[in-house]
Amino acid sequence: MRVLYCHKVRDAKEHECLASVDFELNEHIRLYGLRLLRKPDGNMFLYAPQAGHRRTATFSAPMAKRLTALAVEAYEAVGHDPR
Repeated sequence: MRVLYCHKVRDAKEHECLASVDFELNEHIRLYGLRLLRKPDGNMFLYAPQAGHRRTATFSAPMAKRLTALAVEAYEAVGHDPR
């Protein structure tokens, strides 16, 4: 499992989307456009994109925690320059 791409969002508010992150879960599955959000309490969380009013994917608690940790690591590695 690895991050393929992390793109910071310009002018992110404290509890809004900070970055868009693409993942390769394994050689067969890639997920694009997951949103890294900072909640009002300061915790980070990763959400799958939506199709209409429904999420395109959900994750077990352990998988969500792992994906979020990888996304935060990638987000911090990008630095403070949103591109």
